[in-house]
Amino acid sequence: MTDELDIPRVLVADDDADISTLVAIAVRRSGLTLIDKRSDGESAWHAIRELRPDVVVLDVSMPGMTGLEVCRALRADPDLVGTRVLLLSAAVDDASRQAGLDAGADEYMLKPFSPRELIDRLSRLAGPAEPAQSGVAR
Repeated sequence: MTDELDIPRVLVADDDADISTLVAIAVRRSGLTLIDKRSDGESAWHAIRELRPDVVVLDVSMPGMTGLEVCRALRADPDLVGTRVLLLSAAVDDASRQAGLDAGADEYMLKPFSPRELIDRLSRLAGPAEPAQSGVAR
């Protein structure tokens, strides 16, 4: 029997309610625990510091703090070392993708996304950390 404390915990932040709902479904189908959903960057950042999720899914373009700003703040906080970050963005250009990776994201995924691909990425992120792995879309 799996101990509930061993199941990775995920926080989702996206200002689009439909996308947030789709991501929440993917989290649950990945066998992970959804601990919170937020619709803006600032409240997401406060929730991340309070709840300490294992994985955070951030929309790049949110009101208040952007997903990039939240990701940078998370990476600068020594108490959050080991938290994995997946950025979601509608920006398809290489510069946007690179900005996400430079901010410290483990994965960068384009919208619209395949729910199956999102489930695969979440499962990968929630597993043991892979050494020096690039977050470039596969």
